[in-house]
Amino acid sequence: MQNFSTNATWIKPVAQAGLIAKGIVYCLTGLLTLFAALGIGNAKSGDANKGGILKMVDEQPFGKALLGIIAIGLFCYAAWRIIMAVKDTEHKGTQLKGWGQRIVYVFSGLVYGSLGVLAIKRVLDKGVGGGNNRQQLASELLNKPLGIWLAGIVALGMIAVGIMQLHRAWSGKYKKYVQEAGYDLKSRSLLIKSGQAGYTARGIVWLIVGWLFMKAALNSNAKEAGDAADAFKWLQDSTYGDILLAAVALGLVCYGIFMFLRARYQPIHTN
Repeated sequence: MQNFSTNATWIKPVAQAGLIAKGIVYCLTGLLTLFAALGIGNAKSGDANKGGILKMVDEQPFGKALLGIIAIGLFCYAAWRIIMAVKDTEHKGTQLKGWGQRIVYVFSGLVYGSLGVLAIKRVLDKGVGGGNNRQQLASELLNKPLGIWLAGIVALGMIAVGIMQLHRAWSGKYKKYVQEAGYDLKSRSLLIKSGQAGYTARGIVWLIVGWLFMKAALNSNAKEAGDAADAFKWLQDSTYGDILLAAVALGLVCYGIFMFLRARYQPIHTN
């Protein structure tokens, strides 16, 4: 049996499957949001959350099988992120900054692993809860001593994530994912454009989600907090909302494409 600490070649296909599954989720989110912006079918911006995406897949021909495949991919992504943290395959080290990045890997793995669990529940006809996780979090924080301050700190954290996503987009840091790989000029151009658009869209969504959470904190009203679907709805209700929503939706599709490119070109470190 291959030792976990050695050069485990099986990690690469696991990582690739995970990146592809993540790309599918983002492409579906972007398409559903784009349909809402363009008024296509019965799509609504408020449906572009985890439950809405899984429901859309489930309603397609062979939907259960597709959900099962996506779930397996999401579990692969979760496993890869946790391996990155435990084995330190990206060589972040054991300093404070390194541990911080490794904790982010674990958190990311848990998030996508939980989405995989939701997909499996729908495959098994267990249903997917429609509750707003951020409203639940805001409610729990606001009911604690100094709850307003705690909720405010969480909101600032979300806003900081949005700023970091925008910085990653416009500083070009996202290019590091494939800088060691060999790819042609056409692929490089697609990589640059899709990555920049994708991280910009993610940054905008995180900023809006953070702002909604901050409003919930300032007004001591958990119902004002919202997830990505609420951020999309907020965008659509603003001036030139459909145009802004369509732009963000296309950006999310681009992020999905960027995940596909990472699966194809990114060197996957295994030790």
